[in-house]
Amino acid sequence: MNKSISLLSLSIFFFTNLLLAQNNQSVLTFDEIMSGETYIGHSPHSPFWAKDSKTIYFYWNKENKAYDDLFKVDVKSKKYEKVSTEEQKSLPIANGDWNKNHTKKLYIKAGNLFIYDFKKGVQKQITNTLDKKSNAFFLDNENSISYTSNGNVFIMQLNDGVTTQVSNFTSGTKKGEPKLTPQNQFLHDQQLELFEIVRKREDRSEEKKEHSESLEISQPSKIYLGKKYLWKAQLSYDTKHIVYSLGKKAGNYATEMPVWVEGTGYVKMQNARPKVGSPEDTYTNYIFDINGDSTIEIDLTTLDGIYDTPKYYEEYPALEKGKSDKMRDVVMHSPTFSKGTNYAIADVRAYDNKDRWIILINLLDGSVTQIDRQHDDAWIGGPGISGWNFWIPKLKWIDSDTFWYQSENDGYSHIYTYTVSNNKKRQLTKGDFEVHGVKLSNDGKSFYVTANKEHPGSMQLYKLDIASAQLTKITSKEGNHETLLSPDEKYIVDRYSFSNKPWELYLQQNKPNVTPIQLTSSTTKAFDEYEWRSPEVVTFKAEDNKDVHARLYKPTAEKDLHKAVIFVHGAGYLQNAHKWWSVYYREYMFHNMLVDNGYTVLDIDFRASEGYGSEWRTAIYRNMGGKDLSDQVDGAKFLIEQHGVDAKKIGIYGGSYGGFITMMAMFKEGDTFQAGAAIRSVTDWAHYNHPYTSNILNTPALDPIAYKRSSPIYLAEGLKGNLLILHGMVDDNVQFSDVVRLSQRLIELKKENWNMAIYPIEPHGFKETSSWIDEYKRIFNLFQSKL
Repeated sequence: MNKSISLLSLSIFFFTNLLLAQNNQSVLTFDEIMSGETYIGHSPHSPFWAKDSKTIYFYWNKENKAYDDLFKVDVKSKKYEKVSTEEQKSLPIANGDWNKNHTKKLYIKAGNLFIYDFKKGVQKQITNTLDKKSNAFFLDNENSISYTSNGNVFIMQLNDGVTTQVSNFTSGTKKGEPKLTPQNQFLHDQQLELFEIVRKREDRSEEKKEHSESLEISQPSKIYLGKKYLWKAQLSYDTKHIVYSLGKKAGNYATEMPVWVEGTGYVKMQNARPKVGSPEDTYTNYIFDINGDSTIEIDLTTLDGIYDTPKYYEEYPALEKGKSDKMRDVVMHSPTFSKGTNYAIADVRAYDNKDRWIILINLLDGSVTQIDRQHDDAWIGGPGISGWNFWIPKLKWIDSDTFWYQSENDGYSHIYTYTVSNNKKRQLTKGDFEVHGVKLSNDGKSFYVTANKEHPGSMQLYKLDIASAQLTKITSKEGNHETLLSPDEKYIVDRYSFSNKPWELYLQQNKPNVTPIQLTSSTTKAFDEYEWRSPEVVTFKAEDNKDVHARLYKPTAEKDLHKAVIFVHGAGYLQNAHKWWSVYYREYMFHNMLVDNGYTVLDIDFRASEGYGSEWRTAIYRNMGGKDLSDQVDGAKFLIEQHGVDAKKIGIYGGSYGGFITMMAMFKEGDTFQAGAAIRSVTDWAHYNHPYTSNILNTPALDPIAYKRSSPIYLAEGLKGNLLILHGMVDDNVQFSDVVRLSQRLIELKKENWNMAIYPIEPHGFKETSSWIDEYKRIFNLFQSKL
């Protein structure tokens, strides 16, 4: 960057802040706002209840330590105190499996099994080994439990501690009897024919072997894995069956990334994620009949659409259309068994992520019954559904016959139930809103639902009566409510925030129209001294007449310089035009600083953002930098036409996906944006990861059209305005090589109006305050000098 311009920018910045100080207003500095929670204060998090519903535990770094302390609040007095180390050790963890009457909880701490008896108030450790345990739960007979260790399934009798291994997964293949060659077989048979002593010795050897085998303790038969590996194994509640999956490795396609600044003084190479389109491991699913000592494969060939080819194949003459002879690659997740009936339901996902099936497994013959099929020509996703094949929320049973799940069947993520015995499907929530959290009540008659029913940017808690499907609103304050009911369901601990107020803990009775009581206050004196703006959540019309939601930050009329900055959030599928404390809190504070300096700021929930249903989510399918970019352009028009912004003074910036959109804006919409700061940006989607990218653009080898029109590196010749590129050199998400390749492209195109700032020790999300300060000073100086 030109030194004279930099000095001019700094002079403007300090002069503006001097004027603010003379007006007796609190002045924001980069050192403060970029130090994050050290300046703001650390918010409390991860609350959990004591079983008696009289105490709330939560984690809080109240004293700005290197770690979080555990605190507790007495519900009656509303006073909190730090929990001693000894008490922490004796506490049951929040996660675990309850017995039927909720008097005992089974859980895993430090790799071992514990049971907490709430009637006696006693924690009992029931294993103490170095082998880590997982997947522990009470069986139908609550005098016994199941757990997994080293990949195998075990059952423990609680009355006497006797433990039985019920699976025996073994690496390799079964070794058969050595087979003799015809020559050696002749010689062996000749010896038996000629010599009685040879016959007697062989008979005695066999007799001895049979005797030894008769004395052996019964063990489960070995299930040989061959060249595959055990992925998951799940025991049924009646202990009769194990459903398991074997994986076949596709190979190692990891990339390598240099770590530049190491204590050794040498550059170290580090493995990072594979690129999109790299082959993935595949899985086959089986049922092991424990009593019958037999194994059968689960048959998924009957699923609707299992042989269909994707619709985008129609654009490529060489690709097969319609139906294929080859079954699509799918992954079946561990089944969820119902207690009592032992119905086994499972979630199945297509590798191309265009289908999700929910199935009922016949444990006797391995056949399946399709309960539900969710299909999207783009990709399956949404709250409670997941857009990644290997992270699936479990299907949950309401009782032994009916389970619930979420689906975007009507365009928004809603709650559905299915009753196995009568094949009855029912939709419980409906409307142009999304369900983001679901918890079944203790009596199984209601759900507690978190949803953005009243406004896309406000999340509230509701009670949903299952019989009538009636929703009753419990919380009331605008913002976001992360709630957790007490075990007796009389109270709610509410982690709540508003757009200009960070997260705090509140206590509320589990009733509508009740005023919550604030339990914590975490913000610092320095943070409280500034009057933080609550941005207005506005809508404007996109080119296709859709309503686009955005946060608007406006300066006062006397300070308005008619300049504007548009911020683009990351992740693509993320919401930021909402009424709660943003994950982008540094950017939020930076936006306040920009407004102090006369800028208008717009923060858009563009196409692909969370909170607006499946059509909005998938609007970027096969064309990233399409509607997600045009929404930014329409936002600029909104600022010009309705807020008096000078059309020649609009900048844009963002990180990760926001950095990608910034680059697309500078390369495709140079007449709209005069300056852009692209942080940790994807420049070529063919070099990003598989789970995220393949959903939206398919794979480079099969759909090169989508990749070419969606990747900034192909469009760099369009750069008109001033571009600042900022990137960490140890970014293992969007790798540094992305911007290195783009810089070579810009050099070859003879572009001069760009700059790059690199951060040698920073990953995707910066760690060091010094890096944050440097980064945002450069962004500020760009806008000051070029707008």
